[in-house]
Amino acid sequence: MQSEELYIGVMSGTSLDGIDVVLAGFENNQVQIYADYCHPIPPDIRQQILSICTGQFTSLKTIGTLDHQLGHLFSQAVNQLLSQTPYQAKDIRAIGCHGQTVFHHPDQDTPFTIQLGDANIIAVQTGIDTVADFRRKDMALGGQGAPLVPAFHQEVFQSQTHSTVVVLNIGGMANISVLRPEHPVLGYDTGPGNVLIDSWCQQHTGTAYDKDAALALSGQVNTELLKKLESDPYFSAPAPKSTGREYFNMEWLNRHLEEIQTPIKTEDIQRTLCQLTVDTISAQITGYVTGTKPCVYVCGGGVHNPLIMKELATKLTQWHITTTSEYGISSDSMEAIAFAWLAKQRIHHLPGNIPEVTGASKAVSLGIIYRAT
Repeated sequence: MQSEELYIGVMSGTSLDGIDVVLAGFENNQVQIYADYCHPIPPDIRQQILSICTGQFTSLKTIGTLDHQLGHLFSQAVNQLLSQTPYQAKDIRAIGCHGQTVFHHPDQDTPFTIQLGDANIIAVQTGIDTVADFRRKDMALGGQGAPLVPAFHQEVFQSQTHSTVVVLNIGGMANISVLRPEHPVLGYDTGPGNVLIDSWCQQHTGTAYDKDAALALSGQVNTELLKKLESDPYFSAPAPKSTGREYFNMEWLNRHLEEIQTPIKTEDIQRTLCQLTVDTISAQITGYVTGTKPCVYVCGGGVHNPLIMKELATKLTQWHITTTSEYGISSDSMEAIAFAWLAKQRIHHLPGNIPEVTGASKAVSLGIIYRAT
């Protein structure tokens, strides 16, 4: 008989490269992964999400329809995962579903965040209680609603902090969790991760991403463009801070390109975008060195970009750089695992945020529970 509680985490991130689903257990600060799976996102749904994220015209009908469609899509992903295991719905304590962010606006007079994917549908279609809407309680308490994963990183990696440990997620956006001895946990979005790299590659080659950084490696960094991009005030703004595709997108890039008179080769722009990701990440990590063996554990799609990984090592010479997979936690599934853990925290009425990270006034249990019956 399975003695530990089992949870399913569902994550569809900014990169829109698929729906990551994991089946996990958590005991004694240890993570046990029983199954993982990546469910495809249909091209038409992906395009609808991109249109909303980048501020194109939409309607309540379109948003409502997409919310419904994503609810069914997330349900299919969970059911497909379970079909590959000996487990059934009755064996799962809860699903933690992040939902698909279509707009994240934490710094305005009326801060808000919107994730789509009707959790009522997920609970009914899977037969499993579902926890969703993780971000808005933190925002109601004055926080950014993001990032939330640092709380999970603290749970898993805190014992390693005789020296600084930075967990670096390079998804659509890049974010860091900073764990230092005798210091509060820090965590925030450093800026674009893969979002601009993927978008430029898609626009100019027709492929969703730059496999093995082939396009970028054929180009050279354009220093004038890089300097303009790195001058964006987001990069120098203090934490807490978070961002998304509604800010860093092709329109943002094109505005900067229009300011440069000399044409730039496609491959040089791709190379420069990779360097932007590396520079803005390493500039944040550099100042957190403590101890004799500081480590950076990398996760997210960026671990598969050899150029980014090589350049990070070049920039962060004082750090040991590896992946979370080397530590025993899949670098491709880290965020899905984290939302399975956040579901556990909610089920047991335990905190899911860190006020020092998000800026919220207090630590609270996050998410709404949608019952299967």
